[in-house]
Amino acid sequence: MASTLKINTLTGVTTAGSIAVTGEGNSTTTNLQQGLCKVWINMDGTGTIAIKDSLNVSGITDNATGQYRVAYTNNMSDSEYALTQGADGTYNGTVCSIGFGDSQNSGLASTHYDHESRGGNGSGNNLDTVITTGSAHGDLA
Repeated sequence: MASTLKINTLTGVTTAGSIAVTGEGNSTTTNLQQGLCKVWINMDGTGTIAIKDSLNVSGITDNATGQYRVAYTNNMSDSEYALTQGADGTYNGTVCSIGFGDSQNSGLASTHYDHESRGGNGSGNNLDTVITTGSAHGDLA
């Protein structure tokens, strides 16, 4: 028999911010909060840059060709979180997968991350990309 649970808030019994979820095979548990993506963005990094869709992003800045700053609405607790970045774009009319992001020598910050799109075109130069994505996993402040 299937059932539907409708609620607005989940709170752990032992610790309010900690909820264990039984994993596949019923043998392990996962902490729900640790498994959630805390920030993600899909943006157009060409021309006047624009956010296509996002979660927990307060704004973006175009720092230079292929270099963008993504600012958080709610900060991470520190700079020790996991960041995944990707990009796809066009170089001289040829579609090329870029898929490289780095921190522009500033490292990760609790308030933002810096994205750099380059490679894929054989030169390794920075490129503005039509599809620029990123996600962060870790603890919110």
